[in-house]
Amino acid sequence: MSNLTKLKFAALDITGSNYLPWILDAEIHLAANNLGETIVEGNQTSLQDRAKALIFLRHHLHEGLKTEYLTIKDPFELWQNLKERYDHQKSVILPKARYEWMHLRLQDFKSVSEYNSVVFCISSQLKLCGEKITDEDMLEKTFSTFHASNLLPQQQYRECGFKKYSNLISCLLVAEQNNELLMKNHQSRPIGSASLPEANATSYNNYGCGRGRRHGRNRGNNHGRGYARGRNNTWHRRGFNPKYESVEPKNVRGRNLQKNPAKVSESFCYRCGTKGHWERACRTARHLVDLYQASLNEKGKGKDPEMNFIEQNNVDLDTHLDVADFFEAVEKLNGVDDTQPRA
Repeated sequence: MSNLTKLKFAALDITGSNYLPWILDAEIHLAANNLGETIVEGNQTSLQDRAKALIFLRHHLHEGLKTEYLTIKDPFELWQNLKERYDHQKSVILPKARYEWMHLRLQDFKSVSEYNSVVFCISSQLKLCGEKITDEDMLEKTFSTFHASNLLPQQQYRECGFKKYSNLISCLLVAEQNNELLMKNHQSRPIGSASLPEANATSYNNYGCGRGRRHGRNRGNNHGRGYARGRNNTWHRRGFNPKYESVEPKNVRGRNLQKNPAKVSESFCYRCGTKGHWERACRTARHLVDLYQASLNEKGKGKDPEMNFIEQNNVDLDTHLDVADFFEAVEKLNGVDDTQPRA
C-alpha cells in the first residue's frame, strides 16, 4: 500500500544508492521539527518526540526496509542500523568522485554553465565523503584546464586575483555571452555589405506627412494632413496618383477639390515617336529611328505624302474615254467583228 502522506524527500532505496543524500535530508528535517536530538546517542527526549521521529524515518524508507526493521521502536536504534548497513557507500563513491575531479577539464565542455554544474556535483560528493574542497582548489582546477587557444585570457584571469570561485564563474559567463553576441553579429551578413532594408517601409516624395510644414524642391509648403500646395497651385492628396486611379482627389473633409481632373500626359519619346518611355531610355533600332526622323523632316518641308496615292513612272494616268470606245468594248464581248461596216 502506497504512503498516504506526501514525502518530504526521496525515500531511502533498498540498495542504499542514495544513502548519503538521504541522511543529510533526514537530519535537516528532524532538526526543523525539533526532533534532531532523537537520533543522538544517550538522548533524554520524551516518548512522544521519539515516536514522531520514528514515524518520520519509517515514512521515508523503502517498503522492503520497513518490513526488515519492523520491530525497532527507537529512532536512534533505527538510525544506527541503517548507518552500519549503508555507510560503506562512502568508500564506494569516494574513489569515483576523486577520479572525476582529477580528469575534470574546462575545455571539455561546450559552455561555462555545464562545467560549473559538474564542478559543484563532484565537489558535493567529495564533501559528503569527508573530503574538503575549497575555493582555491576549484579556482586552480579552472585555470589549469583552459583551452590552449585561450592562453592569454587565462593569464589575465589569474592576474585579477580572484578569491572566490563564484566571482570567476560570473566573469566567464559574461565573457561567454559577449562572445556569442559578437559571433552572431559577424555572421549576420558579409563584411562591408549594407544592412537589408526594413520590411514594409514606405517613402513619400514631396508629399505632406502629418502636421507641420516642409520645404521641398518646388519651394512649396506642406500644410495640414495629407495634401500639399506647390508653385503651380496644384493640390495633391497623399497616396493619390491619377495615372493609376480614377478617383477625384478629395481633401480630409471629403469635398471635391476639382470637378474635371486634368488628363495625364504619358511619356513621349522624341527619338522614335513611341509612347511609354523617354528619349534617354529609348532602345528602338537605328534604321527605324532614321525613318521616323526623315518623316519629321518631310513634314517640316510641307511635302506630306497623300494617303492612298500611287505614283508610277512612265504611265499616263490622264486618260480620256469617248462613247465610241465603250461600244467597241461591248461588241468585242458579244463576238461582233468590228471589221464589218456598221449600218
